[in-house]
Amino acid sequence: MAAFYIVGSLAGSFAIAYLCDTFVSDKKAFGGSIPKTVSDKKWWQATDAKFQAWPRTAGPPVIMNPISRQNFIVKPTE
Repeated sequence: MAAFYIVGSLAGSFAIAYLCDTFVSDKKAFGGSIPKTVSDKKWWQATDAKFQAWPRTAGPPVIMNPISRQNFIVKPTE
C-alpha cells in the first residue's frame, strides 16, 4: 500500500514541476522574449557552418599526475 502512495506522490510532483516549468519558461511568466539568435534559423545554420569549418587538431594523449601536477605524454606501446 505504501508503494501506491509513493508512486502517486512522485507522479504528482512531476506533474506540478512540469506545469511550473511550462508556465515560467514557455508562457514567460516573468516577462522577457526569445533571443533572435535562438529563433533565427539562418543565424543558426551560419554559426553551425562556421564551427564545422574550423580545423580540429589535437596533441598526443596526456596523463596528469595529481600529486605533482605534472603532465606526461602517453606513448604507444607498439
